[in-house]
Amino acid sequence: MERIASFTVNHNVLTPGLYLSRRDGQMTTFDLRFKKPNTGELLSNAEMHSVEHIIATLLRNSAQKDAVIYFGPMGCQTGFYFLFDSARLSDGEAIALLQQVFHDGAVYQGAMPGKSARECGNYINLDVEKARTCCAFFAQLIENWSEAQLSYPQA
Repeated sequence: MERIASFTVNHNVLTPGLYLSRRDGQMTTFDLRFKKPNTGELLSNAEMHSVEHIIATLLRNSAQKDAVIYFGPMGCQTGFYFLFDSARLSDGEAIALLQQVFHDGAVYQGAMPGKSARECGNYINLDVEKARTCCAFFAQLIENWSEAQLSYPQA
Protein backbone atom coordinates (compact mmCIF):
# COMPACT_ATOMS: atom_id res chain seq x y z
CA MET A 1 0.00 0.00 0.00
CA GLU A 2 1.31 3.48 -0.87
CA ARG A 3 2.09 5.93 1.94
CA ILE A 4 0.02 9.05 1.68
CA ALA A 5 1.98 12.25 1.09
CA SER A 6 1.29 13.79 4.50
CA PHE A 7 2.97 10.82 6.20
CA THR A 8 6.22 11.62 4.36
CA VAL A 9 6.59 14.95 6.18
CA ASN A 10 9.19 14.68 8.96
CA HIS A 11 7.24 15.82 12.02
CA ASN A 12 10.43 15.79 14.10
CA VAL A 13 11.69 18.88 12.26
CA LEU A 14 8.34 20.48 11.37
CA THR A 15 7.85 23.83 13.04
CA PRO A 16 4.75 26.02 13.26
CA GLY A 17 4.14 27.77 9.97
CA LEU A 18 2.39 27.73 6.63
CA TYR A 19 3.26 25.07 4.03
CA LEU A 20 2.15 23.90 0.62
CA SER A 21 0.81 20.40 1.22
CA ARG A 22 -0.41 19.40 -2.24
CA ARG A 23 -1.96 20.36 -5.54
CA ASP A 24 -4.80 18.36 -7.04
CA GLY A 25 -5.72 19.89 -10.38
CA GLN A 26 -6.96 23.40 -9.57
CA MET A 27 -7.26 22.64 -5.85
CA THR A 28 -4.37 23.64 -3.60
CA THR A 29 -4.00 22.55 0.00
CA PHE A 30 -2.07 24.65 2.49
CA ASP A 31 -0.93 23.10 5.75
CA LEU A 32 -1.13 25.50 8.72
CA ARG A 33 0.90 24.06 11.59
CA PHE A 34 0.09 25.34 15.05
CA LYS A 35 1.62 24.90 18.44
CA LYS A 36 0.83 26.84 21.59
CA PRO A 37 2.84 30.02 22.06
CA ASN A 38 5.95 29.50 24.23
CA THR A 39 5.17 25.90 25.20
CA GLY A 40 5.34 23.86 22.00
CA GLU A 41 2.18 22.01 23.06
CA LEU A 42 -0.60 21.20 20.66
CA LEU A 43 -3.78 23.22 20.77
CA SER A 44 -6.58 21.87 22.94
CA ASN A 45 -9.79 20.62 21.36
CA ALA A 46 -11.54 23.84 22.44
CA GLU A 47 -8.78 25.98 20.90
CA MET A 48 -8.83 24.01 17.63
CA HIS A 49 -12.61 24.15 17.43
CA SER A 50 -12.76 27.86 18.27
CA VAL A 51 -10.13 28.81 15.67
CA GLU A 52 -11.96 26.69 13.09
CA HIS A 53 -15.26 28.53 13.65
CA ILE A 54 -13.72 32.02 13.55
CA ILE A 55 -11.36 31.50 10.59
CA ALA A 56 -13.82 29.48 8.48
CA THR A 57 -16.39 32.24 8.99
CA LEU A 58 -13.92 35.00 8.12
CA LEU A 59 -12.71 33.15 5.01
CA ARG A 60 -16.25 32.50 3.80
CA ASN A 61 -17.13 36.16 4.27
CA SER A 62 -14.01 37.53 2.58
CA ALA A 63 -13.87 39.11 -0.87
CA GLN A 64 -12.15 35.86 -2.01
CA LYS A 65 -14.90 33.57 -0.63
CA ASP A 66 -15.57 32.00 -4.03
CA ALA A 67 -12.02 30.60 -4.03
CA VAL A 68 -12.38 29.03 -0.56
CA ILE A 69 -13.06 25.30 -0.67
CA TYR A 70 -12.41 24.22 2.93
CA PHE A 71 -10.80 25.26 6.20
CA GLY A 72 -10.67 22.79 9.06
CA PRO A 73 -8.56 20.88 11.57
CA MET A 74 -6.19 18.05 10.75
CA GLY A 75 -7.04 14.68 12.18
CA CYS A 76 -3.73 14.64 14.07
CA GLN A 77 -4.69 17.96 15.68
CA THR A 78 -1.39 19.66 14.84
CA GLY A 79 -2.98 22.34 12.70
CA PHE A 80 -5.42 23.08 9.91
CA TYR A 81 -5.86 22.56 6.21
CA PHE A 82 -6.90 25.39 3.91
CA LEU A 83 -8.07 24.26 0.48
CA PHE A 84 -8.60 26.79 -2.26
CA ASP A 85 -9.24 27.05 -5.98
CA SER A 86 -5.90 28.01 -7.51
CA ALA A 87 -7.64 29.22 -10.67
CA ARG A 88 -9.20 31.97 -8.54
CA LEU A 89 -6.43 32.57 -6.01
CA SER A 90 -2.64 32.38 -6.42
CA ASP A 91 -0.41 31.07 -3.65
CA GLY A 92 0.66 34.63 -2.84
CA GLU A 93 -2.93 35.81 -2.70
CA ALA A 94 -3.84 32.84 -0.47
CA ILE A 95 -1.01 33.76 1.91
CA ALA A 96 -2.23 37.37 2.01
CA LEU A 97 -5.79 36.18 2.66
CA LEU A 98 -4.66 33.99 5.56
CA GLN A 99 -2.56 36.83 6.96
CA GLN A 100 -5.64 39.06 6.87
CA VAL A 101 -8.14 36.62 8.37
CA PHE A 102 -5.80 35.58 11.18
CA HIS A 103 -5.17 39.23 11.97
CA ASP A 104 -8.94 39.81 11.96
CA GLY A 105 -9.44 36.72 14.13
CA ALA A 106 -6.95 38.06 16.67
CA VAL A 107 -9.07 41.18 17.19
CA TYR A 108 -12.49 39.61 16.62
CA GLN A 109 -15.10 41.19 18.89
CA GLY A 110 -18.35 39.53 17.82
CA ALA A 111 -20.20 36.57 19.18
CA MET A 112 -18.72 33.15 18.39
CA PRO A 113 -20.14 32.06 15.02
CA GLY A 114 -22.13 28.84 15.22
CA LYS A 115 -22.26 28.65 19.03
CA SER A 116 -25.62 26.95 19.51
CA ALA A 117 -26.89 23.39 19.67
CA ARG A 118 -28.71 23.94 16.39
CA GLU A 119 -25.57 25.13 14.54
CA CYS A 120 -22.85 22.91 16.02
CA GLY A 121 -22.80 19.44 17.54
CA ASN A 122 -20.11 20.45 20.05
CA TYR A 123 -20.91 24.13 20.61
CA ILE A 124 -20.19 24.01 24.36
CA ASN A 125 -16.39 24.12 23.95
CA LEU A 126 -16.33 27.21 21.70
CA ASP A 127 -14.57 30.24 23.19
CA VAL A 128 -13.92 33.57 21.44
CA GLU A 129 -11.00 34.51 23.74
CA LYS A 130 -9.22 31.20 23.04
CA ALA A 131 -9.71 31.77 19.32
CA ARG A 132 -8.34 35.33 19.54
CA THR A 133 -5.24 34.18 21.43
CA CYS A 134 -4.47 31.40 18.95
CA CYS A 135 -5.20 33.64 15.96
CA ALA A 136 -2.87 36.31 17.35
CA PHE A 137 -0.06 33.75 17.66
CA PHE A 138 -0.51 32.50 14.11
CA ALA A 139 -1.05 35.99 12.65
CA GLN A 140 2.30 37.06 14.10
CA LEU A 141 3.98 33.86 12.91
CA ILE A 142 2.89 34.30 9.27
CA GLU A 143 2.93 38.12 9.22
CA ASN A 144 5.84 38.21 6.76
CA TRP A 145 5.41 34.72 5.26
CA SER A 146 6.13 34.44 1.54
CA GLU A 147 5.76 31.89 -1.22
CA ALA A 148 9.46 31.06 -0.78
CA GLN A 149 8.65 29.72 2.71
CA LEU A 150 5.90 27.30 1.65
CA SER A 151 8.23 24.28 1.42
CA TYR A 152 8.38 21.83 4.31
CA PRO A 153 11.64 21.86 6.29
CA GLN A 154 14.01 19.05 5.34
CA ALA A 155 15.59 16.72 7.88
